[in-house]
Amino acid sequence: MSVTVKNEKLNRWIREVADLCAPDDIYVCSGSKDEYRLMMDKLIKSGIAIPLKKRPNSFLFRSDPSDVARVEDNTYISTASREDAGPTNNWIAPSDLKKTMLDLYRGCMKGRTMYVIPFSMGPIGSPISKIGIEISDSPYVVVNMHIMTRVSSQVLELLGAYGDFIPCLHSVGAPLAPGQKDTKWPCAPIEKKYISHFPEENLIWSYGSGYGGNALLGKKCLALRIASAMAKREGWMAEHMLILRLTNPEGKQYHIAAAFPSACGKTNLAMMQPSIAGWKCECIGDDIAWMNVGPDGRLHAINPENGFFGVAPGTSYSTNPMAMDTLKENVIFTNCALTDDGDVWWEGMDGDEPAHVIDWKGKDWTPQSSTDAAHANARFTAPASQCPVICKDWEKPEGVPIDIFIFGGRRTDVVPLVYEAFDWDHGVFLGATAASETTAANIGAVGNLRRDPFAMKPFCGYNMGDYFQHWFDMGDRLGSRAPRVFYVNWFRKSQDGKFLWPGFSDNSRVLKWICERIDGRVGAQKTPIGLLPNEKDLDLSGLNLSTDNMKELMSIDLTAWKAEVPDIEKHFSTFGNRMPERLKKQFQGFIDALGKQV
Repeated sequence: MSVTVKNEKLNRWIREVADLCAPDDIYVCSGSKDEYRLMMDKLIKSGIAIPLKKRPNSFLFRSDPSDVARVEDNTYISTASREDAGPTNNWIAPSDLKKTMLDLYRGCMKGRTMYVIPFSMGPIGSPISKIGIEISDSPYVVVNMHIMTRVSSQVLELLGAYGDFIPCLHSVGAPLAPGQKDTKWPCAPIEKKYISHFPEENLIWSYGSGYGGNALLGKKCLALRIASAMAKREGWMAEHMLILRLTNPEGKQYHIAAAFPSACGKTNLAMMQPSIAGWKCECIGDDIAWMNVGPDGRLHAINPENGFFGVAPGTSYSTNPMAMDTLKENVIFTNCALTDDGDVWWEGMDGDEPAHVIDWKGKDWTPQSSTDAAHANARFTAPASQCPVICKDWEKPEGVPIDIFIFGGRRTDVVPLVYEAFDWDHGVFLGATAASETTAANIGAVGNLRRDPFAMKPFCGYNMGDYFQHWFDMGDRLGSRAPRVFYVNWFRKSQDGKFLWPGFSDNSRVLKWICERIDGRVGAQKTPIGLLPNEKDLDLSGLNLSTDNMKELMSIDLTAWKAEVPDIEKHFSTFGNRMPERLKKQFQGFIDALGKQV
């Protein structure tokens, strides 16, 4: 072992896992730069990591084609009662699931090193942070965890002899017999992949996948599924939200937390460069927010992560220049294409298509090829500290005070560009009914409408009806200090299928209106769905947007909204007796408001 472990519970757990999984060696990570280099050297020598000549200290990995995204069908919330897991989660009884997985874990690390990764979600020592320990047999996981979390021997010191932690056990599920050559991306077949959460024990077991959130257990598994259950019990919030600071020309700061399903532009918004003069945007986090009520009675948020795990295709200097500048060095790329001069490439990147690359499967690719060069869910893992617009307060232990919540999704019609909730309870209704058209980041058909409440459907670690109630409870606690709630849709299209709103940096115009609403500087018109901007209150200066397009962007088709009612009713009915009365009341109010309009 490289680092001494003094924590009794951790030592006991390390021994138990080693006895079960039978690794050849055990290595306790320190989080040092030397350790990162050591791991990368090992991955380069085995042919798994490809150094990129064009980007210092950056590497390309190619996963097995069967292991390219989150496996929602193989993701389980295992609670004593099926009802407590709720209808949005896959459930297996803990005793049955543990029996199945213990059989899989038996001897699964033979021929491999077992890495013990001590990490903090959030700044080390912050009152909002949590400590996790991931045990994994994947050096790829170690290097990614170095970037995505705060891996450090300091974490072990903070634990001391008796401190508590969240145990996260991971194996790629590919033991090696003596003399057997390893594959470039070891993993188990799909039917043997299990991403299992035991929220009543704050326990995570993952088997068979080496990819992303299936293997980097600090990410969705701990930061959302387990943390959301902890937050419900302990009275805080763990949300699938970006956090940004917006500063107006007078120097007033606004902190915004926004929830969008995957691939709806969260990272782009988090790193936005406003197109309106005098406004400044700074990134605090692009994916997850942990929020607790501070001494001032307001909701304070931290970003529990230490890096960005972003979707590469579509990222460019025109869509997200700050992300591109973040990716110049010290980055891990997965399932991108490799150019002939030793750089990465993906669809949607700036400049001309290269005449030839090696695609994400390791095969020759030219513009005439029938497949994409990069996988649609290709990723980059990059340190957040490298982002040119990272906020100087992004690691403040006490977090930043949240003024505004924004919900949204990818809708080509029906939903206008922006509107405000009437009050907190109506805001919960907006979050609970959020919907998006599916993309490659979700498994399933592309383009289907999927209700994704609070962008948490794949990530809520308990019954979502109880989760809705938790939002009401938090609103009651916050009272008049609760953030104001808004809903946005950047993706509305015209009749001929063109985007009506330019998006990206021009989304700052919508955020400006939202901030002006907070300050009472602009009014709004009441409609059956919420409060919409008055004409001319949105700052469109310098924007070449026709009056007709703007009208269509803000239009409310009551027939189309009434057509949403059966789908919302079906969505809500799945929660049965766990459905909060206050949400039923909001739904009825929505129906009544639509009915009153001629």
